[in-house]
Amino acid sequence: MATENQYAMQDPTKQYPQPPFPKQPQPVPGLAQKMDPKPDHGEDSYKGFGRLAGRKALITGADSGIGRAAAIAFAREGADIVLNYLPSEEEDAREVVGLIEAAGRKAVCLPGSIADEAFCKALVSKAHEALGGLDILALVGGHQQACENIEELTTQQFDETFKTNVYSMFWLCKAALPLLPPGATIINTASIQSYQPSASLLDYASTKAAIVAFTHALAKQVAKKGIRVNAVAPGPVWTPLQPSGGQPQDKIPQFGATVPLGRPGQPAELASVYVLLASQESSFVTGEVYGVTGGNHLP
Repeated sequence: MATENQYAMQDPTKQYPQPPFPKQPQPVPGLAQKMDPKPDHGEDSYKGFGRLAGRKALITGADSGIGRAAAIAFAREGADIVLNYLPSEEEDAREVVGLIEAAGRKAVCLPGSIADEAFCKALVSKAHEALGGLDILALVGGHQQACENIEELTTQQFDETFKTNVYSMFWLCKAALPLLPPGATIINTASIQSYQPSASLLDYASTKAAIVAFTHALAKQVAKKGIRVNAVAPGPVWTPLQPSGGQPQDKIPQFGATVPLGRPGQPAELASVYVLLASQESSFVTGEVYGVTGGNHLP
């Protein structure tokens, strides 16, 4: 459901589907293939301009959603990609591999849970070996499960959300930094929830606020090494994270309706921001958080 030409001027409120949407429960972690309407990851619309020629990227959450959009864009800009995702997301991931290879770039799949420290260390090492280097780390994969009351929020869920969203970022950055050359970039994924937390996303919003602080601090640590660290903070985006428990099902029909642009964002609308932060075009940008929120501005 891509627009014919995303580069042509058009009314952003009508560029993509608007609410209401049908209820569509999925088991965690959800698949893009089963969403209605299907998300646009830039499969038919993203055009590359060689901005990442010869670069080597590791992307988590690369099977669907924002990670998938970043993978497609990076490949079309000239980068080789290692894709990380959960084994249950293989069906979506194979589609991404086909798109990367169609762009003439290398695609390496390393599925597994980033909530595991040993796997994170191995993921970085294997990615570096498979690509013959590593200079882009795009951390997009995350865990989100809505819970209306703190009394019902279990320690197990709180722990899983922090391990997937925060600990993995620490583990992956720590493992990658000795391998990253000057000019390399790290792109974390925060959220509008970092600043405007929803009542039902207590644990998730807390992790996203931690990602913002981590990004600011790490950027200062590694600036002298010539490595830049930034984050993207999306607003509501139409991804499998939402119908698979990221939002209560009664909120899916009007998902994104309250933002000023009146609809959720599509993953394709974030791809160019990840490309910018990965490319040399943003050479004087580090420690920043870029909002893509549909109008609910960051502080």
